[in-house]
This record gives sequence, structure tokens and C-alpha cells, in this order.
Amino acid sequence: MRVCIATIMLLAVLCSATAANAHEAAQVLAHSEKSWDGATLPPYPDSQPRVTVLKVTIPPKGKLPWHKHEVINAGYLLQGELTVVSADGKQLLLKPGDVLIELVNQWHYGRNDGDVPVEIVVFYAGTKDKSNTVLEEKQRE
Repeated sequence: MRVCIATIMLLAVLCSATAANAHEAAQVLAHSEKSWDGATLPPYPDSQPRVTVLKVTIPPKGKLPWHKHEVINAGYLLQGELTVVSADGKQLLLKPGDVLIELVNQWHYGRNDGDVPVEIVVFYAGTKDKSNTVLEEKQRE
């Protein structure tokens, strides 16, 4: 009986040590209630959630069209340098490893002024009844 109890106690210690190590291995990349421009994120709608994960590539000297997101989203820049510009002229420069908590319902665009493609993984926490991205009908210069 002592061997069995000792084994159970050893397993419990090992399991808790493994859980602690797994927690230590996690690194918080972003944690906020605000988008990159300081605006408070909107509340989540009360409808069926839909998660979408995209890898977006912007070629060198490329520019995304003016757009807005109807849902909360965040991105992780893998490669290149990305400049995000909002309609009110605010700008954010992202480098590899940077995290972006994106603007919601605000017109903006991203551009790659560099010589290598930009690669960013974007995570959308949306719903079935909202578009992740809406393009502006008449694009600005």
C-alpha cells in the first residue's frame, strides 16, 4: 500500500511540475481591451461565434485597399515591416514578432514599404452575421 501511495504522490508532483512548466513556456504577446490606436474594443455580439485565421502576404512596395473590420481581430507579424495607417492619419510600424490588436469599424490600410514580402497571421474573433473585412467602395489615394 505504501508503494502505491508513494507512486500516486510522485505522479501528482510530476503532473503539477509539468503544468507549471507548460505555464512558464507560454509568453503573453498581447493582452488589451483596446486597439492599437487606444480605442476601446466593442463588446462581443450575442450570436454564434466564428473564428477565422488568415495568413496575409503583402508584396514588396504593396498596399492593401482601404478597409475596416466589423469584428475584433489581432495579428502577429512573421516577416517584413508593415505600416498600418488609419483614416485620421495615425500610423503604426510593425516589425517581425510584433502583435497588432486591430482597429474595429475604422477605415485603414496597411502598406509594405520594404523589399521583402510582409507575412502576417491574423486571428478574427467574429460571428456568422458579420464580415471580417469590408472594403471601402470608393478607394482613396
